[in-house]
Amino acid sequence: MEREREDEVICAGCGITIQTEDKEKPGYTPAQALQRDVVICQRCFRLKHYNEVQDVSLTDDDFFKVLQQLGERKGLIVKIVDIFDFDGSWIDGIHRHTGGNPVLLVGNKVDLLPKSVKRSKVIHWMKKEAKDRGLKPVDVHLMSASSGESVQETAEKIDQYRNGKDVYVIGSTNVGKSTFINRLLADFGAENDMMITTSNIPGTTLDMIDVPLDDGSSLFDTPGVMNSHQIVHLLDQKEMKKMTPVKEIKPTVYQLNEGQTIFFGGLGRIDFVQGEHQSFIVYMANDLYLHRTKTEKADELYKQHLGTTLAPPSENNAHLFPDLEKKEWKIPEGKHDVVFSGLGWVTVDGKGAVVRTYVPKGVQVSIRPSIF
Repeated sequence: MEREREDEVICAGCGITIQTEDKEKPGYTPAQALQRDVVICQRCFRLKHYNEVQDVSLTDDDFFKVLQQLGERKGLIVKIVDIFDFDGSWIDGIHRHTGGNPVLLVGNKVDLLPKSVKRSKVIHWMKKEAKDRGLKPVDVHLMSASSGESVQETAEKIDQYRNGKDVYVIGSTNVGKSTFINRLLADFGAENDMMITTSNIPGTTLDMIDVPLDDGSSLFDTPGVMNSHQIVHLLDQKEMKKMTPVKEIKPTVYQLNEGQTIFFGGLGRIDFVQGEHQSFIVYMANDLYLHRTKTEKADELYKQHLGTTLAPPSENNAHLFPDLEKKEWKIPEGKHDVVFSGLGWVTVDGKGAVVRTYVPKGVQVSIRPSIF
């Protein structure tokens, strides 16, 4: 480990270097807190005094440094993904850094899916997706950290697969990882004086918190990795509320002909370029404004009404919003989802179609067989 600079202050809770400039970055604490005899970062403070974990985000490089260290240790890795944004919340290349440790894959936010969706079908789909991406989890489980659905069962699976070893909870930002850990802390009655211990992963200067377990092992909370291809990183908190689902999704069904377009607020759009009359089913936040129009009018409509009729983004931020980039897709025969990372998806149900998608530069779009 590199020698610390003399002016550095180290968090007594997790070992990270304290900083007072950026609340969103690891190690933040208010400047006045530096006057205390024992200095801890705001994240450790929230955990110690309120049994509450706050999520922070790391760059990909920093996150994989954490993973590399986990691969050198023995324990259970719990990888949490957002079911509603599986592609956007997946961490690429994780299978190369597990060191042979078992991985329990947990799909969070199951409460957002329509009740008609069979949980077994979602689990089967997640297993296939994980395998296709090089990961073979020991098990796949669904839960809702927010509502508490199946959180107890998730805890039981963790205990089953960890075999008395440490547990490392990982995930990208906004998947609900910290909500899950907070729920565990509340449900199992953790005491304040047992909350904070110094991270014993050698050489790390990253904000990793460990929560003691009954048998002397620990559950480690790792900072979330930020996936830059998610649309959420282009929005402020108020705008995010409009496009982030908080309750069961009510799909919106459109019967479209060639030459029609659906806008998702001002965040993106899909054009029906070619194909027979067919249904387009939108699975996005219930509060997100959807607008159907003729494709020939779409460009001008976007230019004139971005930030007003087509929002988010808000009118104040519309001029800062990046231009939309288009891509054309040939949809295979059968039911397929056109997935907009961090936003949701559109199920195209018909005899094949050519569609054109528009999203801000860097936001990922993909096609998959329909999961419903």
